[in-house]
Amino acid sequence: MDGISSDALSAFAVFADHLNLTRAAAVLRISQPALHAKLATLARQVGRPLYSRVGRRLVLTADGEAVARFARDHDDRLGRFLEELKVTPTSRPIVLAAGHAAYMHVLADVIRTTLAERPGSLRLLHTHRHQMLAAVRTGRAHLGVSALDVLPDDLVVSPVATYPQVLLAPAGHRLAGRHAVTLADLGGEEMVVPPPSRPFRVNLERSMRAARVPWTVAVEAEGWPLTIHFVALGVGVTVVSGCVTPSPGLTTIPITDLPDVTYYAAHRPSTLDDPRVADLLAAVRATAAPR
Repeated sequence: MDGISSDALSAFAVFADHLNLTRAAAVLRISQPALHAKLATLARQVGRPLYSRVGRRLVLTADGEAVARFARDHDDRLGRFLEELKVTPTSRPIVLAAGHAAYMHVLADVIRTTLAERPGSLRLLHTHRHQMLAAVRTGRAHLGVSALDVLPDDLVVSPVATYPQVLLAPAGHRLAGRHAVTLADLGGEEMVVPPPSRPFRVNLERSMRAARVPWTVAVEAEGWPLTIHFVALGVGVTVVSGCVTPSPGLTTIPITDLPDVTYYAAHRPSTLDDPRVADLLAAVRATAAPR
């Protein structure tokens, strides 16, 4: 992208993160017209529209996503170069993208340790798995962690932790004393499950259907904390990853005919050129070693 200024790319990277001219201008500490002019100039230099309006929302075009990815890479390289020259005393934070389960049960220790040693060195994005992959692909996140059923072929992925799937039930439940259960044992149960679009729900329904096990949705809950709370209230039972520590009054029982859940770290091939990201990935692997 010869002839394009570093300033214009940096401004577009901020805009791409917010997709809101007012908020992006505030972050950049420039006026909204000044930001609009930078974006318009960049679009003319690229020769393609970089964003469009859909209803009330601004969305990046495919070319805009490519420019945003380039802009973030450019900012990262420039930041590392300036650090090496010791022009700037602080480094930009590493951006980590993950969801409820990964943050609470897979990454908690490494986040706590990293921030205790280097306050401000991490920025966390709360995402679903598809949002995580998009954030890593576009450069919005340096590293993502999620359970994945299908491994993307355009990113580098590596397993960081594997857990069995378990039944979570009140201690007084009819199955609570069992060392293990099968899907057939769950026949007729009322269950707390994620919304229909969530991959965990999709996979569970597929397994229950294949096993011809009848069951009922007691309630749909978004996120494991609310799911566990509903089980504790006696609303129903649920299936969770074995990394979940049951709260008082609840118990977990392995389900022998459900596949294990593996969490993967995902990043772009060039990301580990930054030694900070490489160190964070090594810490994640060491702290949440697959079993």
